[in-house]
Amino acid sequence: MTGTLAPEVLVLGGTGAVGQGIVGALLEAGSPVLVVGRDPGRLAALRAQFDDEPGLETLLGSLADDESAKVVADRVAARPRPLGAVVAALGGPYARGRVIDRPGDALVQTLQLDLMPHVHAVHHLLPLLQDHHHPRRFVMIGSPAGVKPWAAHGDSSVTAAALRMYAQVVHQEAQAIGVRAQMLEVSAPVCTPSNAANACIEWPSALLVGRRVVSLLDQCQDNRAIVRCDTRDAQLPRGLLRLDAPPHWREPAGMT
Repeated sequence: MTGTLAPEVLVLGGTGAVGQGIVGALLEAGSPVLVVGRDPGRLAALRAQFDDEPGLETLLGSLADDESAKVVADRVAARPRPLGAVVAALGGPYARGRVIDRPGDALVQTLQLDLMPHVHAVHHLLPLLQDHHHPRRFVMIGSPAGVKPWAAHGDSSVTAAALRMYAQVVHQEAQAIGVRAQMLEVSAPVCTPSNAANACIEWPSALLVGRRVVSLLDQCQDNRAIVRCDTRDAQLPRGLLRLDAPPHWREPAGMT
């Protein structure tokens, strides 16, 4: 740890609809938050949204390719605050259309938008979490399309399933270097301001997803590769997030 500064949580995709809920929940739990984004305007809007929160900082950067991700990692590693966790809420807009009607290049493009930023983030940022006395976490946010295909969103369903398997592989491999890598799988579409008028009652809010992230980071004993999130998880944090407290790990079989 550097000095006495509290560890910060790095949120990738924090300017998106789900990412904003994650940022809000982390700040609610008293954690310093660093958001990386490639759009200066959206980063400025996020700072304005949380202008009364001194724990929020932003960093302009991209994870769209390996070289850009390395630049982000180098800048994160050089920061005075130690890195406590990484939360990746990454992905492009859902691609509409049937896969049988679309050229193969369309699927490749969707993979490039939805999967590869996670791959670049894991390659360059996950190693920053190793070599700590207590294991630190790398959390990827998954969607229900990874388990059951969404009608008229074939390409996005394929890439969501690929990310789900990727998260399980990373979970297994990261344990060898002392990092707890997991996917928080959201079990239904997320209710956001843009879709609230048509949202179903069982859709979790972005803030609920964020609070589930906090519960994973806060001395959570659950070390399954895939942990689900639904409206049953609607609860306030127990208190301030403590990233340096040692959890008592358990390794149950299967996934919720």
